[in-house]
Amino acid sequence: MSRKNRLAQEDLIIRCGTLITMVPENPILRDTQIHVSNGFITSIEPAPEDYPSQGYGKEFIDAGDCLVMPGLINSHTHAAMSMFRGLADDMPLKEWLFKKIFPAEAEHLSPHNVYWAAMLAFVEMIQSGTTCFSDGYFYQDSTMEAAQAIGIRGVVGQGVIDFPAPGIPDPSKNLDEALAFVRRWKRSGSLLSPSLFCHSPVTCSERTLKGAMEICKSEHISMQIHLAETIEEVRGIVQEHGKRPAEYLHELGILNESLIAVHCVHLERREIALLRESGTRVVHCPESNMKLASGVCPVGQILAMGITLGLGTDGCASNNDLDMFTEMDTAAKLAKVFSYDPTALKAWEVMKAATLGGARVLGLDSEIGTVEAGKKADIIVLDLDKPHLQPLYDPVSTIVYSAKGSDVRDVVIDGKAVMRNRELMTVDTEEVMRKVWEIAREIK
Repeated sequence: MSRKNRLAQEDLIIRCGTLITMVPENPILRDTQIHVSNGFITSIEPAPEDYPSQGYGKEFIDAGDCLVMPGLINSHTHAAMSMFRGLADDMPLKEWLFKKIFPAEAEHLSPHNVYWAAMLAFVEMIQSGTTCFSDGYFYQDSTMEAAQAIGIRGVVGQGVIDFPAPGIPDPSKNLDEALAFVRRWKRSGSLLSPSLFCHSPVTCSERTLKGAMEICKSEHISMQIHLAETIEEVRGIVQEHGKRPAEYLHELGILNESLIAVHCVHLERREIALLRESGTRVVHCPESNMKLASGVCPVGQILAMGITLGLGTDGCASNNDLDMFTEMDTAAKLAKVFSYDPTALKAWEVMKAATLGGARVLGLDSEIGTVEAGKKADIIVLDLDKPHLQPLYDPVSTIVYSAKGSDVRDVVIDGKAVMRNRELMTVDTEEVMRKVWEIAREIK
């Protein structure tokens, strides 16, 4: 078969000036072409001098003057909380949660509102280079439907809590509803998979925690939980159970390879060792932790012990954006100032947490997280023609310390271009914002 005929059979060809693969053995490539068919990367080859025009493959992206990299993975968020962005700022976590957020959720969460607020979050994520997310909230059927409509990859966790919750007024039914959600969406397609989200060891009883983990193991899905987020949480668990948070979960059999532990701010070294021994995965949310004054996750110790680490933004009510580029920058700098060590959490390590590390946290590392043959084509293109991205000495360092979500030009998810030249191809962004403005007026 001639080269021209072979290229014509590709679904997508991306011409790359600079490609960050996130493959440790070959992390940065120059002047290459990525070939995509049926959603998968089929090959990465040196770009020929007479590189193909629009007429060869079914779709062609010329990123010869750009930087190409894996799509970012937001390993923890609450997408529909975008409707509460800016509603309750500058407050302690307990007051923020119990006096503002929980009452607002009780009054204003509905399938309609969750759908449009989640859609707004997905617009923001895609426009800032996130191609995969992990979510935990309520009315998650609506979140799934919004994700399907826009074409983003995700792990969506049904919220589980031992209080009357949106859509689950009877707490005794929380696990029944969670299992029904999982079974409804378990075969939803290649882009989305269900999960369970137990809010925290404080808001979920021993029965609920054990029952949720039994579901997750039997259904072969992940369980997400906020762990050791605040000093107050730690004190409460110690007072009630006589053990620190990770020790308490370990005693219950909750720490294992199915668990994704989020925040992990106030963990002692012996607790971190329990996470490592059990195979528990960790997600770092530095900007949310800073805004709520929760503290600083001991990322250095976590990585030193070989624990899988992902990066997340948390929800818009406590961040207040979903830009993973600024999250990387913050994570790297916070680790340095906290440790008084400028070499702490280097650019490569934090970028790994936002790509391959996030994929490992979500159990998707065989599919995404790197740009290499055989992986799903979740790829983003950054426009380098910006003053703050020049000169380009070290591409990884530039991404972590200089790039912003607004630098993303094109986004490919599962081999399909969902954003070209900053324009979303799958939804009407003006309609999405108009719908959320209507929700905001209702909340006000």
